[in-house]
Amino acid sequence: MSFFTGKGDGGTTKLFDTPSGQRVTKSSPIFECLGQLDELNTVVGWCKVAAPKDFLVDDRLVEALLHEVQDFLFTIQAEAAGAKKSVPQASVEALSALITSIEKSLPPVTTFLVPGGTEFSARLDIARAISRRAERRLVVLHESEERVMSESSRAYANRLSSFFYALTRLVNHRAGIVEASPLYRDIV
Repeated sequence: MSFFTGKGDGGTTKLFDTPSGQRVTKSSPIFECLGQLDELNTVVGWCKVAAPKDFLVDDRLVEALLHEVQDFLFTIQAEAAGAKKSVPQASVEALSALITSIEKSLPPVTTFLVPGGTEFSARLDIARAISRRAERRLVVLHESEERVMSESSRAYANRLSSFFYALTRLVNHRAGIVEASPLYRDIV
């Protein structure tokens, strides 16, 4: 199998549900969404390799949780590409419960927090920011009506930035990092 076919050189490609012989322009919102989801999945993998091997969240290894997120990102990508797949609602609820559990173990947040702390938490903060961008692309795709995305997949995408935020805070908390608020300095 070749890494390239050359068929996309003219700026078009195929999707799961395009009729035989038809091609779709790569400028479609579908491909912007797929690209953002792919970028997020790659960054989640980068976070996964930095996860401490013994870091547990609700009796589950964080490495396994991140791998599960990657699997669901592939599901959302497949749905965006036209496959008859979507994230199960039960998985949205499980992620919501996990976020709530993490949140209960941390001090309340009363302000924005300056990103950073540990290498792992900084990577998770990058994943948080990219997940927000990927979610916006997913919403644009859905609203464009080029692809109707399931409510459960959109909800899961929405929960991801909260999950990464909660996980970032938990990583820093366990490392003894004191959360810092921005100073909002004026330029003089």
